[in-house]
Amino acid sequence: MGFLDKAREFLGQHDEQVDKGLDKGGEMAKERFAGHDEQIDQGVDKLQEMTGEGDTTQQQEPPPPPPPAPPQQ
Repeated sequence: MGFLDKAREFLGQHDEQVDKGLDKGGEMAKERFAGHDEQIDQGVDKLQEMTGEGDTTQQQEPPPPPPPAPPQQ
């Protein structure tokens, strides 16, 4: 089992503690980067959604392919 697998397993099993740690990190970031509270809160919220039950084991879908280039004349 690799490091990332172990980290994902930990995040899935200890979601509440991870969320508390993210909150604490967000508060520290707000102190250091005053005036960016809204962006920091959005980032913390997004991370907490990602560490919810089951979310840490799901792989992200690959991005859609780029649209075809228009024909050249």
